[in-house]
Amino acid sequence: MTFLRRPSRTLIVAILALSIGAGAYAYAATNTVPSSTAGSGSGTISGYTVSSIAYTLNATTPTNLDQVAFTIAPAAATTVKVQLAAAGSWYSCTNTAGSVTCTTTSPQATAVAATQLTVVAAQ
Repeated sequence: MTFLRRPSRTLIVAILALSIGAGAYAYAATNTVPSSTAGSGSGTISGYTVSSIAYTLNATTPTNLDQVAFTIAPAAATTVKVQLAAAGSWYSCTNTAGSVTCTTTSPQATAVAATQLTVVAAQ
């Protein structure tokens, strides 16, 4: 009698193992990955030409600089920032068809601290 029980236990264990394996495979097989794109490319990076630089002094405290304005070419720069001293604050600018204005009041720039004009521009 014991001899007949062993094959049925072995069969049950085998069926159970197959069921678990099939369930795990079915679960893993349900993954979907959407299409994606990857690539590489290169393009030329060229600089901008800055000219006609003008500083606007504060009317009340003329040692303060309230604005820097200049012309930039090519005029398509969408992001322009200036710095008036090495390791100084960066100021955001507005470019209207190549005519750039940068408000330098927050924090307030001063004429004495303005030692160099650094312009960073990107399209």
